[in-house]
Order: sequence, then C-alpha cells, then structure tokens
Amino acid sequence: MENQEKNKISVEIYGHTYKMVGSESIGHMRLVASIVDDRMREMNLHNPSLDSTKLAVLTAVNTVHDYLLLKERMEQLEEELKKLKG
Repeated sequence: MENQEKNKISVEIYGHTYKMVGSESIGHMRLVASIVDDRMREMNLHNPSLDSTKLAVLTAVNTVHDYLLLKERMEQLEEELKKLKG
C-alpha cells in the first residue's frame, strides 16, 4: 500500500482553531472547514440560544441528513441509468 503524504493545516471553525490532517489537498480541507463554519453560523441565526456544542451537533445532524438525501438521489439516478443502458 502506497504511503500518501499528509497535509497539515490550522483552520478556524466558529471561533475555534483546529488542526486538520489529511491526504486531501489543503484547498479541499479549507473548503470543508469553511462549509462547517458557514453552516454553524447559519444554525446560530435560527437558534441563537444554543451553545457551540449543541450547534455543532445540530450542524452534524443536518449535514448527515443532506448526505443521505444526496446518496438516495444518486442511487435513484444510477438505477435510471442502468434501465437506459439495459
């Protein structure tokens, strides 16, 4: 198995600094952190009384919900593609 070089960066999410390590590009990791930060700030607009931990959990729940909807849609499109090829 090939060893991939790990990129390391510091990012700020909702006022806190985190160190990220991954094989993805630094640009990708910054984009992920930026999206999480944006979503937490959006959740805060609708739920200003929640602390950062609860906002983080709410953000995670909403993100997984969106992921599952996209995954389901992708599976539907794959089935439609199979029928068209069939």
